[in-house]
Amino acid sequence: MNALRTLLGSICLGFLLGTPAFAQLTDLTQAPNTIGAGIQKSLTQEIGAGRGTDQTPDYSLFLIRRDPFRSIARGRQLFQCKFTLAQGLGPRMNDGIGNLDTQAALGAGLSDSCAGCHSRPFGSAGSGGNVFTRPDSRDAPHLFGLGIKEMLGDEITQDLRGIRASAIQQAAQLGADVTLPLVSKTIAYGSITAHADGSLDTSGVQGVNADLRVRPFFAQGKTISMREFIVGALKAEMGLESFDPDTLLASQGQDVITPAGMVLSGSVDSFEAPPVSSATQDGDVDGMVDEVPVSLVDHLEFYLLNYFKPGLGEQTAQAQHGFELLRSIGCTECHVQDLTIRHDRRVADVVTAFDTIHANDVFSRLFATAIPRLDSIDDGLGLPPLRPPQSHAFAVRKIFTDLKRHDLGPRFHERNFDGTVTTQFMTTPLWGVGSTAPYGHDGRSLTLEDAILRHGGQAQVQRDGFAALTPAEKSDVLAALGTLLLFSPPDTASNLAPANPSHPQFPMQGHGSIDLSVLFLTPTNKE
Repeated sequence: MNALRTLLGSICLGFLLGTPAFAQLTDLTQAPNTIGAGIQKSLTQEIGAGRGTDQTPDYSLFLIRRDPFRSIARGRQLFQCKFTLAQGLGPRMNDGIGNLDTQAALGAGLSDSCAGCHSRPFGSAGSGGNVFTRPDSRDAPHLFGLGIKEMLGDEITQDLRGIRASAIQQAAQLGADVTLPLVSKTIAYGSITAHADGSLDTSGVQGVNADLRVRPFFAQGKTISMREFIVGALKAEMGLESFDPDTLLASQGQDVITPAGMVLSGSVDSFEAPPVSSATQDGDVDGMVDEVPVSLVDHLEFYLLNYFKPGLGEQTAQAQHGFELLRSIGCTECHVQDLTIRHDRRVADVVTAFDTIHANDVFSRLFATAIPRLDSIDDGLGLPPLRPPQSHAFAVRKIFTDLKRHDLGPRFHERNFDGTVTTQFMTTPLWGVGSTAPYGHDGRSLTLEDAILRHGGQAQVQRDGFAALTPAEKSDVLAALGTLLLFSPPDTASNLAPANPSHPQFPMQGHGSIDLSVLFLTPTNKE
């Protein structure tokens, strides 16, 4: 830990010159160019030798546990990588042929990279895509802070199920009904009643399924884990089939801990099975076998677990007043501002905020500070030390969500292809909202004010409270929301790669970035 802090404080300027940018990227071994822009390693090298163990170099488990920042960077490259037909890209699910009533994913487009749908701002795992998986479309959300959402959802689930177990135990002891409030992290999820015979009345449960499992992914709250999200998106949006033993075993009723530390509790929860059930079986019609090996999924999951949370713009008096108004009119009853994770599985946190002194003042006035959250343990095997996360508590600031479903009235209701209507949606975290127009799960609200005034149903009182504000007060609220920003990692200076205005090609180069390679075991061996 101390050694890593020393490293962060003494990064050599030589690492800062010519820092590569990251967006949708081609493989330099396939598409070379004069300036060397692109992914340094071939896809075969990025995938490595497989999953292996923490004692087998060049395997995904070895990197995650001993060289974690390389694994994160490798996941980033795989996320940005433009896959080719020879590597198994396409076709669309069932080549786009089938019944949309039962297979909405047929309406997903075919992209050659994850960044094809998640790429704004430049070089980020941001927003930007739109797909025909619903009659009125779905917008691809940004993925900033995705690992934090997964951890919060899992911890809330544990809390709610603990309350359920307590109610069952008390009812058995008393021989009478016991009703307990379902509260986690200050958020109320209704109540649950246990009967003396062990049966349950879940009619009082609010904002979550009766099984009390928070599903933080997709607008309707469909998916439990990032790993399911990754495997499903690779298939639906890219035609790439994954053999993933973790989601396979979980879908078969077993409990599995993924390399990123997520417990897939298959014994009590239903998980989505991967499209391929063995390492030699193909799941589509392109004749490609083993298109996405487990190590690729491992790196993508670890990357998204540790992906940056959104940044915070300048906190002017106007913005601060705007946040006060959000609280006073009741918006933060659902858009809960701050939450706490008990056990943080990430290996670092990155705080990105307005800073005119250290920012490059060219592409961004934000500056990112990487803070290590991992230990270093010599296990006596003559290998690099293990670097597990410290698993300390972490205060999540300005996320603005309650991870519950709500009915916001008919203006937000969504038609499905089979004629049904979805009426409840997860509370979208507001962090990053200053960078993600248009708004709504369908992208049909062009401005933040449009999105606020579109609210109704359970948020009618708050909507009317905003509508009643003076024009100046509304401007303050919008100014506050406008400071909740996404950012471009390759264009944001940081304590890993500060801006260097003396660089002869500044600002094209030397403008600083969030360059994880300085934290690799071998920093000169680029990804």
